[in-house]
Amino acid sequence: MNIIKTLSVAVLISSAIAIVGSAYASQNKSGRGSPGSPVIYVTSQGLYYDSIALTDLPQRGEFQELIPGMNGLETEFGPGNVGHLGGRWWIDLNMDGEMDSGDKYFLCPLLGPGRESL
Repeated sequence: MNIIKTLSVAVLISSAIAIVGSAYASQNKSGRGSPGSPVIYVTSQGLYYDSIALTDLPQRGEFQELIPGMNGLETEFGPGNVGHLGGRWWIDLNMDGEMDSGDKYFLCPLLGPGRESL
């Protein structure tokens, strides 16, 4: 994959995080998460979860994929689902469908309870 396409994907993902985070931050009056923190949509539950990005992680162990989608950043499994890994995420920056050194790995736990709207 060429460098321009990889950079385009990285910008798209960063933009998705910023847009979803700022849209929620303007409505967030409860003190949940911090302004600009990503909101994650769990597709199997139909719920949005506040989150807080804590740290980058090395590519070791299991990670759950986080995908930019129609509802912002999306994943299949959330709290209470088998398959939820407690906030260990990876984003496929190089768009090769594989977890490898070209991707982003980080810790970003979901803060319950989930809600039906952004």
